[in-house]
Amino acid sequence: MSRGRRVLAVLATTLVLLLPLSVRAQDLTTLIKIFGIGYVVKQYATPLNDFVNSVLANKGVKVLEQTKVVPVLSIGVGQASYIGAAQVSGTKAALAKVEAVAQLEADFNTVFRIKALVPIDSTNPIADGIHRVSGVGVTAVIDIRI
Repeated sequence: MSRGRRVLAVLATTLVLLLPLSVRAQDLTTLIKIFGIGYVVKQYATPLNDFVNSVLANKGVKVLEQTKVVPVLSIGVGQASYIGAAQVSGTKAALAKVEAVAQLEADFNTVFRIKALVPIDSTNPIADGIHRVSGVGVTAVIDIRI
């Protein structure tokens, strides 16, 4: 067993033992979904990217820049959660800096709901801060059914 898997197993066991029984199942399921989505996105980033590129090309709206798929992180109070994936496009140098897309949400006068998708340079924006990667745009949002 790798060191990373051992650490994850110890953290999961500690979480399960410290939480009341009624909360354990719900929180554990949430954690599996959150970390599972991140894992799935990382494992399938290349095939997802190729699929999005072929769909866009078949619809006559081919992306002319370089592309890659990264996780989407919902930035809320306290922590970021993996919620899906996005394809980003830009120059090779700019794409090399992108680690995730931050989804920021706000309400405007309780009439409009705003979701901003920002390519960022970290998968841990709570600790590292949100730093936009210039010259990169979001070309597709990939929802994951859970």
